[in-house]
Amino acid sequence: MRPRRTAGNWPATEAEAVAEQNRLRERADTAGPGPAPGEVPTIAGVDVAYDEATGRLAAAAVVLDAETLEPLDEATATGHAAFPYVPGLLAFRELPPVLDALERLSEPPALVVCDGYGLAHPRRLGLAAHLGVLTGIPSFGVAKTPFGFAFAPPGPERGASSPLLDGEEEVGRALRTREGVKPVFVSVGHGIGLDHAVAHTLRLTPRYRLPETTRRADSLCRRTLAAALGDTAPV
Repeated sequence: MRPRRTAGNWPATEAEAVAEQNRLRERADTAGPGPAPGEVPTIAGVDVAYDEATGRLAAAAVVLDAETLEPLDEATATGHAAFPYVPGLLAFRELPPVLDALERLSEPPALVVCDGYGLAHPRRLGLAAHLGVLTGIPSFGVAKTPFGFAFAPPGPERGASSPLLDGEEEVGRALRTREGVKPVFVSVGHGIGLDHAVAHTLRLTPRYRLPETTRRADSLCRRTLAAALGDTAPV
């Protein structure tokens, strides 16, 4: 994992954060192809849970065996939100604890799946792209909503997909992971192409709409936050 910015020198204002995104997006490798299913031993999911009343948050990183999807490792980090909620700048709120959690794993995963966006972002640097650039780990995002981008509904069968568009530019894909349920929205982050990101997403969704990486990281960060809120000691 490459050295990263510490919490002390993250952008403090919206203008600084936008400038940082504009600087880093040139470093994001979104062309791919990157690792295909069967070419990585481990895949991690990351997620963050918040308590809006207190500003407390908890991040989780859960590593799965890429073939069996069995959990191999997990780590968490808790703290307080250091950046306000601003649409399009969520990475500056979530990445510090996510990076802390990733660094607490016994070893870096081969691929990271974020509960969010990568290239599908107004400045083409969503959380998955930002994380990938800072760590050097191939990464992509699987989101629950299209973030305002346009798409035609994919076919009803599992594996059907359609382009997620910003004007004429394809920034991701709407992907049907379960027959008869709403699609998810896959966008590349760094070090992987869209075809492989979609293929990994299908491998990670054998039973449910959302990837197992996301489901397990979401559960762990929620449990960690609940435990932190029940602890009166400072985090």
